[in-house]
Amino acid sequence: MAIILYARKSIERENSISCETQLEYCKSAIKPDEKDEKVLTFIDNGFSGANINRDGFQQMMKLVRQDKVSKVIVYKLDRISRSLSDFVNILQEFKTHKVEFVSSQESFDTSSPYGEMIVKILMIFAEFERTSIINRITQAYAHRSEMGFYMGGRKPYGFELVPTVIHNIQTKKLSPIPSEIEQIRYIYEIYAQENVSLQRLLNILDAENKMPLNESNWSTAKLSTILKNPIYVKADSDIYDYYERHGVQMINDVSMFTGEYGAQLYGHSKHKPDSPDWSDMKLVLLTHNGIIDSDIWLKCQRKLEKNKQITNSYSNQTSWLSGKVICEKCGHTMTTIKGKVNKNGEMRRYFNCTGKTHKKICTGTKVSIYAEDLENMVYDCINEKLSDLKEAKHVTTKDHSAEVNDLKLKIKAIEKSEKQLMDTMLSGGFNEDLLSLANQKATQLKKDRLALYGRIDELKDMDNETDVVVNLAKSWKTADYNRKKEVAMIMIHQIIISEDGSTKIIWNI
Repeated sequence: MAIILYARKSIERENSISCETQLEYCKSAIKPDEKDEKVLTFIDNGFSGANINRDGFQQMMKLVRQDKVSKVIVYKLDRISRSLSDFVNILQEFKTHKVEFVSSQESFDTSSPYGEMIVKILMIFAEFERTSIINRITQAYAHRSEMGFYMGGRKPYGFELVPTVIHNIQTKKLSPIPSEIEQIRYIYEIYAQENVSLQRLLNILDAENKMPLNESNWSTAKLSTILKNPIYVKADSDIYDYYERHGVQMINDVSMFTGEYGAQLYGHSKHKPDSPDWSDMKLVLLTHNGIIDSDIWLKCQRKLEKNKQITNSYSNQTSWLSGKVICEKCGHTMTTIKGKVNKNGEMRRYFNCTGKTHKKICTGTKVSIYAEDLENMVYDCINEKLSDLKEAKHVTTKDHSAEVNDLKLKIKAIEKSEKQLMDTMLSGGFNEDLLSLANQKATQLKKDRLALYGRIDELKDMDNETDVVVNLAKSWKTADYNRKKEVAMIMIHQIIISEDGSTKIIWNI
């Protein structure tokens, strides 16, 4: 049997007692008749007492469960745990394995019923103090957020933190970094276009070598985070309406949403793609200028919420050049097949002659013709041909102004009904049964009003009849898989692949 001395320290502080000093106090609690007992020490340096996932503690408990421990001595009670539930369970386990528990500084010994009772009482106060600290920090955070302070965390891309004074308090504010902000604007501009998915956006940035300027890399997750962040938007009344309809608590009055400043969303989100629930979230205006117009920002939000995944050549198993690639040696078409996974874990597609695989009359090319490489080469050639061309495009859509106006009138009528219902409820004009029905009616009115707002948002995406001039080369940059295949069918007659892998494009135009 052994006596265990246990010490824990959460973080290094100038005035906090070290683990080594704790152990010295623990040694002083060993009784004279225990001097010949085997003594083991376990230390957890840099671990919080909020949970028991600590290496030293777990090693100690393993010996306890093996009935190899007679006593555990600590400097103070909270060195074992700051959680009452954990502490009570630990005491119960000590009791089961006949292990005494001693605190050297608080003079309590669980070998007596009185000592065990007092230990539990002390731990109640230890947990209460910890909860109080957390509550004070949370309240201070909320208060500073509501005052428009940037509350730290990972600095959003496009900004740096500069010293400032808000309400006579020294703090920091976001200040734009021009070169990074230019990239942010480009990201929103491209994603707001029709048929551009997050993956396609990522491919465009990679193809144009628009890498982040902080020596990192783009990913669809990073791009999604940027596109969802109200830090970048010029927060106006439309942004206020958007978040209010999603149940977000609005800290500032709508009159302050002038389209000048960016905003910050904070709190605990229960947001799910199919059923957004932001009721625990808050939105507050910050002190920096927004950079993205609200109409573009909202268009991106609607795309993200619908989560449309546009098929493109990088995810498609076939190629948008299928049917156009010809083997020069035998005259048969070449189709794409999957190759083996390379050392980077990628499975590349490549073109193979059907005269070789199906007809058995050709030996094919002597080199691998990777689909992605050929697509990129042809892509650049088409882009070059389109660079000087422009197309007048006539777009005809239904004029929805009358429908939008009708929806707004319905919303006004609902808002009037909501006000009348609320006034009656506040005046005490309903008994208990009627009050329950009134609450149900109020809930339904709100649901109807939000549905009408959602319909208005959908109609805003539909333009009125207009004539536009489209730069074909620019449109080609954002073309999806189907559009590329259509263009290739029109512009290209054949792509001839020789035995040595050289390529010749025969154009229709």
